[in-house]
Amino acid sequence: MEDVYIIGIGMNKFGKYPFETVRTMAEEVIQQALKDAGINKGDLEAGFFSNTFWGMFNAQHSIRGQVVFRGIGMDRIPVTNVENACAGASTALHLAYTGIRAGMYDVAIAVGSEKLTNPDKAKSLSAYSSCMDVENFEKQVGLLLDYGRNFEGSQPPEESAPGTGRSVFMDVYAMMTRWHMNKYGTTQRQLAAIASKNHFHSSLNPHAQYQNRMSIEEVLNDNPVTFPLTRSMCAPVGDGAAAVIVCSESFLKKLRKTRPVKILASVHGQGSDRDLDGEDIGERLAKAAYEKAGLGPQDIDLAELHDATAYGELHQSEAMGFCPHGEGGSFAESGATTLGGSIPINTSGGLESRGHPIGASGLAQIYEVVTQLRGEAGDRQVIGARIGLAENGGGSIGVEEAAMCIHILEKV
Repeated sequence: MEDVYIIGIGMNKFGKYPFETVRTMAEEVIQQALKDAGINKGDLEAGFFSNTFWGMFNAQHSIRGQVVFRGIGMDRIPVTNVENACAGASTALHLAYTGIRAGMYDVAIAVGSEKLTNPDKAKSLSAYSSCMDVENFEKQVGLLLDYGRNFEGSQPPEESAPGTGRSVFMDVYAMMTRWHMNKYGTTQRQLAAIASKNHFHSSLNPHAQYQNRMSIEEVLNDNPVTFPLTRSMCAPVGDGAAAVIVCSESFLKKLRKTRPVKILASVHGQGSDRDLDGEDIGERLAKAAYEKAGLGPQDIDLAELHDATAYGELHQSEAMGFCPHGEGGSFAESGATTLGGSIPINTSGGLESRGHPIGASGLAQIYEVVTQLRGEAGDRQVIGARIGLAENGGGSIGVEEAAMCIHILEKV
């Protein structure tokens, strides 16, 4: 089977773009990725397009990728539309990787583009609930509330019902955070340390939606969302796009000027029916990814983890094996995950600060890891970075993500 390499990346600055569309943002990053790879659009043999809400907001269903690719004159390649909640973009990359690995294609592109901002803010926030089991939505919310009532010493103050004035996923994360606080003694200040660190990292990233630094105290004193999360601990609503071009080793040998990064592992899975103390999807997939790559967590030089809230990063740093269970908060507070630390996490600023346009986020993570491994990250460069990991989760069923992809990349 062919080894697979990333040869081109593209990404716009995540933010709020009232005059851009899913299509125009996708076109921009496709052109960037082609230029970065040093190839022409005619070289591409397949396209994989990730988007979640274009149909909901603008009635463009079913053939989203074909609309984008044909619009820029790419009408002879097979196009696969990918919808996997927040893990859609990384799933698109996994499918492109699979096609190359199987020998079906020599070069393919994965694209993610999402426009979440809407004049009707309530519509934007309510859209997130479609990333859950909608037929059993009330049952799911009830499950979360029942879990939350059992956590002693970390009870939230009286607040509005889940999903009221916020994404329902903030309530999911808040419940999980309170569970962690109750079981391990994790503190709100440790969550604030993670968010403060990510705001520092994003201040060095020209592609980040937020580029302002925030102290731990400023994070703690920010507007409350749902206990114990404050606004700056949570990913913002925003728009953006990213693209990644992958190729086989045989195609790579034809290129004269490129900066390839090798994909050592690409794993994809769905969440299982478990209780809060069972083995997490991230743990299961991380073990599979490390086995495929022939590496362990101690070999990872930097990681982009799915931090729709600060707790997401805390939890995934444990699930990926970077620190023991229950120590994610103190691990971050120690400075280990900050630039210059033993394992810098979310040097892009993460979803909290770089931004989280759902259908593009997974490829934005890959953009950051590739940029780091190429040594082109500027002031946020991880010195000597050779191996990077990206973990991207999506949706929620039961007490864990519905879908997840993990990629491990190596500098060439």
